Amino acid sequence: MMLIDGPRQPPASGGRPKKLVIFLHGYGANGEDLIGLAGPWARELPDVQFVSPNAPESVPGAPGGYQWFPLTRLDPSETERGTKQAAPVLQSFIEGEMKRYGLGPSDVALVGFSQGTMMALHVGLRQEQPFAGILGFSGALAGREGLKGEIASKPPVMLIHGDQDQVLPLGFMFDACEGLVEAGHGAQWHISPGIPHGIGPDGMELGAHFLRKVLSGRYGQTTISGV
Repeated sequence: MMLIDGPRQPPASGGRPKKLVIFLHGYGANGEDLIGLAGPWARELPDVQFVSPNAPESVPGAPGGYQWFPLTRLDPSETERGTKQAAPVLQSFIEGEMKRYGLGPSDVALVGFSQGTMMALHVGLRQEQPFAGILGFSGALAGREGLKGEIASKPPVMLIHGDQDQVLPLGFMFDACEGLVEAGHGAQWHISPGIPHGIGPDGMELGAHFLRKVLSGRYGQTTISGV
């Protein structure tokens, strides 16, 4: 099986990692794209090890760009097939990281952006032992139709999306929320005013707050609600 890796940032406390945040970047980016979030978040999450692997496939014609799966169009069957094919590589990476740091699923949060959000939701909801949480920016839910029969755990989920996103318009977030409800789960969601396909200051703040709560085990049952 293909191995993946990427940039890391150790706990700001200087001690051993007590929790793990895994960033999953979007199409055409690489691990460096999201590891920069670790700096500001580390102030609130001092015992967290951050890691941001490069996706397994390079993007043709885009030096330094990677993809979790090829994405020629936003076709539901294509994204479902792509997430399923990439899932074993990501699952293996996550298991390796937990072993590396001596942590369990309840110590791990997945943070995805765009295509990385698709991967975080796909793998995180099919994990039998639930992760601490899933935070998704500017993403979508792939494989909505099959999720009800495949969901294996219900970790807290938060979805954040800009209302000016022209790459994955805001409707994809609401579609994801509906899909989670159909599968017997839910999510918190937030709309970032004036933000295109990216992460705004409000998303940074809410994301840090969400991670702090889920990694401390102080997050309640997930329902559909906006914040």
